[in-house]
Amino acid sequence: MATTVISAFNEFLRDIVNLDPDETKTARNSRNWLIEQQIHKFPEKDDLFPNLYKEKDFYFGSFARRTKIRKLDDIDIMIALSAEGGHYNESQHHVEITVANDADKLKKLCFENSNILNSRKVINKFLSLLKDVPQYEKAEMKRNQEAATLKLSSHGWNFDLVPCFFTKEDSFGRTYYLIPDGQGNWKKTDPRIDRDRVSSINQNNDGNVLNVIRIFKYWNKRASMPTIPSYLLENIILNYYAKNTHSKASEFVDMEIPKILNDIHSSIHSPVMDPSGIQDDINTLSYDTRSKISERSLNDYYVAEEARKCENERNYKDSISKWRDIFGSEFPEYT
Repeated sequence: MATTVISAFNEFLRDIVNLDPDETKTARNSRNWLIEQQIHKFPEKDDLFPNLYKEKDFYFGSFARRTKIRKLDDIDIMIALSAEGGHYNESQHHVEITVANDADKLKKLCFENSNILNSRKVINKFLSLLKDVPQYEKAEMKRNQEAATLKLSSHGWNFDLVPCFFTKEDSFGRTYYLIPDGQGNWKKTDPRIDRDRVSSINQNNDGNVLNVIRIFKYWNKRASMPTIPSYLLENIILNYYAKNTHSKASEFVDMEIPKILNDIHSSIHSPVMDPSGIQDDINTLSYDTRSKISERSLNDYYVAEEARKCENERNYKDSISKWRDIFGSEFPEYT
């Protein structure tokens, strides 16, 4: 229940949209315990487990970037392995890692009769030891076959564990992470760019962009239109603030909502380029899906403008009612 639009949004963000701070702290502690007290000790427990490159482990995904919303369902972690003198070759469709002849542990995880490292076998090696983790409930290969998913009985979220290798600098001075591609081979990624981009744009806007991203992820979940892939939506919003540097995002998130709705209305029809430059256009939505999202964004833009007008006239009751039209029944009612 709220008496002003500001109090309604503060309550909505605190109680419905943003992760609970206590749960976030517990999740980080659990993640650190899993890595430091369990996975980093796998080579001690199994002589055939690959050697680790602990310094290059990487926390990625929306939880690490602080753009995750309730409920907390997964936490993404990249576990770096030592290549032991191996090298990679890149083709148009995938990356192959060739294992050195003296890298005995990795050779056992190669395709039959070859020195080409099989990413599925690497994931399965993780799974064989994850089943011995205390409070273990379930460990399985993720459906896309790019990660090992661990469910602990004591928590409500899963850990998605992605084995990876860290490359040496190429001719352009760039380094990458190589992760499973779901087909048994590998692919390039660089989540450092996403992390740094979110942090930089948020800082340039006085720390106000994260709430905008999170509230739009909530809006995106409603059944009033097809869903925008979360990573795509995040980049559309970041692109908006990256190009509109003449003004900063307001601490009052309702002032930003009409701007972003209007931008999604047009941007959803345009290419959205991969910030890392590894892929090209990450907007792979069909024309029909884009049209439905664009139409819904425009309709909600008009409602948001009406809500802002009511607030400016101090008609908080009608303003809050219109915000409820956009965000649904979990948005606080006027009292």
